[in-house]
Amino acid sequence: MVDGSGPGDTSNTIRYPQGLYVTQKQTVFVADSANHRIMEYKPNAETGRKITGKNILDDGVNRLDRPSNMLYDAMSKTLIICDTGNYRVLRRNMKNNTYTKVVGESIACFGLAIDEEGAVYVSDIARHEVRRYLPGSELGTVVAGGYGQGRRLHQLNRPTYIAVGADQSVYVSDSLNDRVVKWGKDAEKGIVVAGGCGKGKDLTQLYCPTGLIVDRSGTIYVADHCNDRVMRWRAGATRGEVIAGDKYVSGCSAHELNGPQGIAFDRNGNLYVADSHNHRVQCFPIQKD
Repeated sequence: MVDGSGPGDTSNTIRYPQGLYVTQKQTVFVADSANHRIMEYKPNAETGRKITGKNILDDGVNRLDRPSNMLYDAMSKTLIICDTGNYRVLRRNMKNNTYTKVVGESIACFGLAIDEEGAVYVSDIARHEVRRYLPGSELGTVVAGGYGQGRRLHQLNRPTYIAVGADQSVYVSDSLNDRVVKWGKDAEKGIVVAGGCGKGKDLTQLYCPTGLIVDRSGTIYVADHCNDRVMRWRAGATRGEVIAGDKYVSGCSAHELNGPQGIAFDRNGNLYVADSHNHRVQCFPIQKD
């Protein structure tokens, strides 16, 4: 993957990557945030290809401003992009390079997810909530948060990355509350499923969680951003385990991370990490059993 020879804006360098998405065909999309572009990396390719963005922030239809996340919608063969700095969510048709807005209103978007019905979920870091948008509708419904900024169980504090279960439960990296919370379908408040014990390096704690994955068994994988590690929390566990990065310090060697953001698994169980402050994407083989 991107080897950390950056920061840079060439086809083989990136600058402060955030969200990641890996397709079934092993194509990796990267939100190259500080370069204001989305990059695509094919399997075994030595360089990437710029999908959209002009390496300069702008609000033109084919330009981006600090994109934080994207996902590939296999049903419609489109790329959904969280164009954070422009307060919009865009859908890019991969065949004809046209763009449409997913969200009708201005939104301080950050995280994205999609469910089996094709509904798109967007986290709003200004309103401290997550909204669900049905296909074809630009008006969303609040499914997590929505009660202002705070740390009570019906509130969120800068929700960033999100994941959605098969039952439409919403999992949120509640970043400034140092926890991951789960909101069941139609729930009025969440439950803490990882962290929530204050900032710190203990295995019961998180410090500004970011990238998030939840598998079908309920196991949570979360990038513990300020602790420079990725953790795994099995369903019902009160403490996690470190699966990538050093347990205690940041670094730039192959086994270390520095400010991890987005995470994703490929079909072979390899974990991809946007190692943001090292300006690279790392790949770790993970034993999932």
